[in-house]
Amino acid sequence: MTARAPQTIVSGARPTGQLHLGNYHGAIKSWVRLQREHRCLFFVADWHALTTDWAASADISRNTIEMVLDWLAIGLDPERCVIFQQSAVKAHAELYLLLGMLVPVPWLERNPTYKEQQQQLEGRDLSTFGFLGYPVLQAADVLIYKATAVPVGIDQAPHIELSREIARRFNGTYRDIFPEPQTLLTETPKIVGTDGRKMSKSYGNAVFLTEDPAEIDKKLSRMVTDPRRARRTDPGDPNDCPAYQSFHRTYCTDEELRWAAEGCRTAGIGCLECKKVMIKHVLEELAPIRARRTKLKPADAEAVLAAGNEKARAIAETTMAEVRSAMGLG
Repeated sequence: MTARAPQTIVSGARPTGQLHLGNYHGAIKSWVRLQREHRCLFFVADWHALTTDWAASADISRNTIEMVLDWLAIGLDPERCVIFQQSAVKAHAELYLLLGMLVPVPWLERNPTYKEQQQQLEGRDLSTFGFLGYPVLQAADVLIYKATAVPVGIDQAPHIELSREIARRFNGTYRDIFPEPQTLLTETPKIVGTDGRKMSKSYGNAVFLTEDPAEIDKKLSRMVTDPRRARRTDPGDPNDCPAYQSFHRTYCTDEELRWAAEGCRTAGIGCLECKKVMIKHVLEELAPIRARRTKLKPADAEAVLAAGNEKARAIAETTMAEVRSAMGLG
């Protein structure tokens, strides 16, 4: 979907810790652009943080403030969008409950993220109703604001399709209330972590936006490449290199990409030499974000959330009045 006509855009992120490059390219960078063109609501998905970490919730409040400060440093403007906290708008939970009454369990079990995280997050108790049902909460998060589009990475596209199915089922059963939100794919390919998997704090492979430049350099210098390049003299294929496919294609110029690809195939350059060109661009993009972040204080985030929560509650309650009426709940 191409965002041309004004849309109602809704998206959120879990406050699980520092924001990393996967968060930035997968969502927040596009949010900054979208807020200039559309009606946007962006929320801290603190309830969603409990789906995989329900027994370790002590840091959610602190992480919420830190994440909103990161958002502001990146460029989200509360004058252009609504920034709020999911748990401060209780209507999300009410709609989640009501939608859960009509969602078949097989719809949830086929969710690819459900299976992937069960395999990847070893040692976590994911045999909970909350983990199985969190796509219904995601649907409630966007449908309650009558979102027409949701910006996501390609790995999250199945979740938006499920939201569309839930909207269709509700509208067909009761009354036509919810638009079917379209998937608005981010322009940047998925950013992988230093081990080649999806970048995630849970996987220990993340590069964080505000960490020390020397640490970023160190992490990316050690990032996995084509396994055929075990030695400096071994030729490789950039198509099989996670660093090239993810970071180089995102950050490097066409000329740099040609140089890196040729050097990889001929073993004319080493992997570290290749990665240093990409690392320079990463550090240049993050420098102004880090500078703005140092000037922000927790009170700035708290004020933004207080104003945004009030606006979001008003919109959500209007929708819930329609939902209750359609379902015969008074």
